Amino acid sequence: MAELKEGDQAPAITSKDQNGIDVSLSDYKGKTVVLYFYPKDDTPGCTAEACDFRDNYQGLQAKGIVVLGVSVDDEKSHHKFVTKHNLPFTLLADTDQKIVNDYGVWAEKNMYGKKYMGTVRTTFIIDGDGKIIRIIKKVDTKNPTQQVLNLINN
Repeated sequence: MAELKEGDQAPAITSKDQNGIDVSLSDYKGKTVVLYFYPKDDTPGCTAEACDFRDNYQGLQAKGIVVLGVSVDDEKSHHKFVTKHNLPFTLLADTDQKIVNDYGVWAEKNMYGKKYMGTVRTTFIIDGDGKIIRIIKKVDTKNPTQQVLNLINN
């Protein structure tokens, strides 16, 4: 599959959230969606990223921005992560890796010389018409909200 670019139509998504409810990207038509992909629930970088979105969530909502997190963890793992860190937004379970593949963020990674397949931390900002307006490939896990706002406001 070709790599997604800014200006492309965002691939459709339907997946279960942390409560087992089906969620589709099309549910948010007319709203700006921050679709962020992260490797694993409750790991240091992923927790920092999620908690920054949590801490700034009301401000994002006030601007009409929806936050959706995606990882290949299951609903049960997401539910524990949301509960433990009091996350006010939706996490989507992509256990079949369809979404990470559709968005081109499932790739070979390398840790301590060991190669493995995993999710490359990436954030897509999608407009109300479902078009990708920004892609953040170098995510600052401590300040992802500011990265998003800087791009939306420019």
